[in-house]
Amino acid sequence: MLKKNIGKLHVLTDTVLQSHFSHLDLARMAIDGGADTIQFREKSASTREMIEIARKLKGVCVEAGLPFIVNDRVDVALASAADGVHLGQDDFPIPLARELLGTDVIIGGSAVTLEDAQKCLADGADYVGFGPVYPTSSKLDASSPTGIEPMEKAIKTVPLPFIAIGGIHAQNVSEVMQAGAYGIAVISAVCCQTDPEQATRMLSQALGMGD
Repeated sequence: MLKKNIGKLHVLTDTVLQSHFSHLDLARMAIDGGADTIQFREKSASTREMIEIARKLKGVCVEAGLPFIVNDRVDVALASAADGVHLGQDDFPIPLARELLGTDVIIGGSAVTLEDAQKCLADGADYVGFGPVYPTSSKLDASSPTGIEPMEKAIKTVPLPFIAIGGIHAQNVSEVMQAGAYGIAVISAVCCQTDPEQATRMLSQALGMGD
C-alpha cells in the first residue's frame, strides 16, 4: 500500500507548447476532467512569476483535495508549499531535495533506463517517471522512445510506482497499464487539445477512473 498520494493521472500544465490557456485554466479543466495530480511545468518565466503561479495552483489543488507537484524547481516547491517535486536526472539531486523538503513531501525522479530507475530508488524517490515511452514532441530534448518492454522490465525490478510519460493518449493507455505502470503523466494530450477538460476525461476513463 502506498504511503503517499502519488496519483494515477498526472497532468502537467504548460504554456510554452500552447498559449490558449493559462496554468490555472489548465489545472481547473484537468481537475474537472478527472485528473488526480497537477504538476506545474514552466521553463521560461522568472522565479518570482513561477512562485506566484505555483501558489495559486496550490490553492486550486487544495480546494480539490489533490496533490500539487512542481516540475524541476525545488525552490518554487518550497515557496508554494507544494506537495511534491519532480526531478530529472540532471536536476537538483533527490537526496538533497529530501533534506530540504522533508520526508512527507512527494519526490519523483525521471528515468529512461533500468539503471536510472534503480538510481531513483537508491536516492529515495517516491515514484519513477519513466519515458518517453512513445514518440513525443512535448520535450525538445527528450530521449528516444523507450517502448514498452524496457519499462516493463524496470517495473518488475524496481519496487516503486511507475508513472509512464511520453506520447501517451487515451488509445495507448491500456498498453501502458498492462505493462505494470501505476499511472500516467501527460502534457500535450491535455494542454494542446481544444477541450482540455474532455481530453482529461477520456484519459481518466481509459484508466478506469471515470464514471
